Amino acid sequence: MRFRLSALFALTLGMASGWVQAQAPAAAAYPTKPIKAIVPFAPGSATDQIGRAFAQKMSENLGQTIVVENRAGASGMLGADAVAKSAPDGYTILVGTNSTNAALKSLMKKLPYDQDTAFAPIAFLGSVPLIVAVNNDVPAKNLRDLVALAKSKPGQVTFAHASASQRVSSEMLGSMAGIQMTHVPYKAGPAAMTDLIGGQVNMFTADFAVMLPQVKAGKVRGLAVTSMQRAKAIPELPTVNEALGLKDYELIAYFALFAPAGTPPEVINRLNRAANAAAADKDLLERFAALGFETSPGTPQAMAERTKVETAKWAKAIREARIEAE
Repeated sequence: MRFRLSALFALTLGMASGWVQAQAPAAAAYPTKPIKAIVPFAPGSATDQIGRAFAQKMSENLGQTIVVENRAGASGMLGADAVAKSAPDGYTILVGTNSTNAALKSLMKKLPYDQDTAFAPIAFLGSVPLIVAVNNDVPAKNLRDLVALAKSKPGQVTFAHASASQRVSSEMLGSMAGIQMTHVPYKAGPAAMTDLIGGQVNMFTADFAVMLPQVKAGKVRGLAVTSMQRAKAIPELPTVNEALGLKDYELIAYFALFAPAGTPPEVINRLNRAANAAAADKDLLERFAALGFETSPGTPQAMAERTKVETAKWAKAIREARIEAE
């Protein structure tokens, strides 16, 4: 009887061991086919440019192509929702931002997914400041002039936005400066920029990728940057704090990778290593240096903690800017 029990135990252990070994090679071999990276904003946006650059470098590291797909709309919610509902196998990932993975929870009354539990953080990619700019025909040569104009015409100064960072930065500015402006939503940043140049809207606050080339070309008038320090790429522009005599104004947009919740940890770790390698790539860093882009490689756990902190930070900013959930 003892022999039979021992034999049965050995057989059971062998079957379990075989199952574990069968699973391990599958994870270890990842990826075995192309990966889809969903960018929840339009082509030409900062998220798109940075996402594609990282996808290329990560493809080289992973030995598989990462195909970028743009799904713009609702401040990134449409693209984020598509990833949240994808199979948790590592073959669909999100190029997320402060909009999709921090601010939307406070901006929307109801999301089609649970922002806190729908995603598995992979890696932090980097961050960029924004530029506050106006149409060239707006009679404001600096930010103080714009505030004075808005005070003289409550609600008549309009600003464009196509993401949470673009809207919240402008609403925060209005709240801290004591002015009332009217927001005009857009599906994509480049479309908002086109209307700013054309004069359909008065002001637009956007990341360097969208804004800096137009400011440099003289197509719009840059007034300030949203960071605590002046930007090396355009040092002549003051910070919002400098321009208005404030102390606590700061708004930085960031980018990160996320997978659907339930994606195996070993797959998450493989993607994390590839993302961190890309974040240390000299060519990639030089390419985006002019945009004020700063990387900070770390673990998936560090990205999870950052997401919690950023969600609380953006909730506070949205609340203080008196933005009501839609």
